Amino acid sequence: MITVSVCVGSACHLKGSYDVINRIQVLIEEYKVSDKVELKGAFCLGHCTEGVSVTVNEEDKIYSVNRENVDSFFVEEILGRIRQ
Repeated sequence: MITVSVCVGSACHLKGSYDVINRIQVLIEEYKVSDKVELKGAFCLGHCTEGVSVTVNEEDKIYSVNRENVDSFFVEEILGRIRQ
């Protein structure tokens, strides 16, 4: 199971965290990977000046995701891990 945590703190909320969450939910359904991906909310991940902060499997790397790059993030980072 891959865990994707999206920050819903105030700065990320203003940058569109709920749009990112909604889009990831749609992508999970479109790619039929709901049995392999768990989507969670998180509070401040410490990268408030960038885009919406996202972690995968609670690793140290924090991704800055927005409405424009959420699809490529999902394909590269989530589907890429599933296909390995």
